[in-house]
Amino acid sequence: MKRKILTGFCILLGLLLINGGLNKFLNYMPVPNDLPEPLMKDTAALAEISWLIPLIGLAEVLGGILIIFPRTRALGALIVFPVMVGILLTHLFVDTSGLPIAIVIWLILLWVIFENRKRYLPLINQA
Repeated sequence: MKRKILTGFCILLGLLLINGGLNKFLNYMPVPNDLPEPLMKDTAALAEISWLIPLIGLAEVLGGILIIFPRTRALGALIVFPVMVGILLTHLFVDTSGLPIAIVIWLILLWVIFENRKRYLPLINQA
């Protein structure tokens, strides 16, 4: 039962990441008019680095696809982890309006990492 619930959450997380990543390439979601000024400045700063937004989008799409499937879920979690750190920090320090959703997404990601902890041990035990 726990596996089915995790798989359901991972499918939702994967689709959310794929959607966010594809939007970075296709720009199909409108930008809200009421964004806070600091968030607009941060977004403009990211856009100044021409390769950064496509890289983040690629990580989101690839990680989202990998998280959907149980066999590749551990790798997907590693790929999206840095992106998720940025999302959480943005919602903590720049725009707190999306913080509840960011926390829920983080809880799902941490659950994925916890459930796959044995797969990560060879990365840690190489020292």
